[in-house]
Amino acid sequence: MKTVIVEDEELAIKGLKNLLSDYSDFFDVVAIARNGEEAVEMVEIHKPDLIFLDIEMPVFNGFEVLKRLRTMPLVVFTTAYDAFAVKAFEENSVDYLLKPIEKQRFDLTVERLKQKKSDQHTSINFQKFSSILHALENKKEIHSLTVKSGEKLLFISIAEIAWFFAEERYVFLNTLDGKQYLTNYTIQNLEDILPKEFIRVSRSAIINSKHILEAQRFFTGNYMIILKDAKKSKIETGRKYVDNFVRLFDY
Repeated sequence: MKTVIVEDEELAIKGLKNLLSDYSDFFDVVAIARNGEEAVEMVEIHKPDLIFLDIEMPVFNGFEVLKRLRTMPLVVFTTAYDAFAVKAFEENSVDYLLKPIEKQRFDLTVERLKQKKSDQHTSINFQKFSSILHALENKKEIHSLTVKSGEKLLFISIAEIAWFFAEERYVFLNTLDGKQYLTNYTIQNLEDILPKEFIRVSRSAIINSKHILEAQRFFTGNYMIILKDAKKSKIETGRKYVDNFVRLFDY
């Protein structure tokens, strides 16, 4: 397949080229574009069968690149975004690779591409993807959350937060040293604003994936997650949220 890589990070380009080299009989890399403008130009010149497309780039983003193309190749998004975005890509029948790209996941992408190779009519739901990107861009980079303790306002560093849980109308923040604070957030609010290391594992719980000590799998497919906090807190995944948790690991 004639292939164009669209990526602005040199390390990511090198990693992707290494993965592609294992399938040199299938991929023929004809160009590398380092921004959106170059991407459109390279696709128009080379008319590739496939593009590996980064989302966030200089000049204009990956979705804007697609809007500017006269002919539509097969598309594999490469993204550092969280499970929310990944799920949206899956549902819209566009393949994705989550950075840093893992060999096992890349091999699966190759198999999917082999199946799709004969179909040159790639359907892209631009409106859906634009709304996804807008939501992701609006996620502010936050370094702390404010909670009230008596008459004081405390600023809790994101790195010190182990997990959140909801009980009735209240949501509690739990720190690594075992302290607990009542917040003014809802679980949905937190899911929208927290960095990508925080994942929702049940209807009432969000954990900091950097503070997982171990996980025990039940025969039902759910997991009991044990955290590194002072209390060694245990949180069971909800059935609807198991994939959010499992996606963290490479089996």
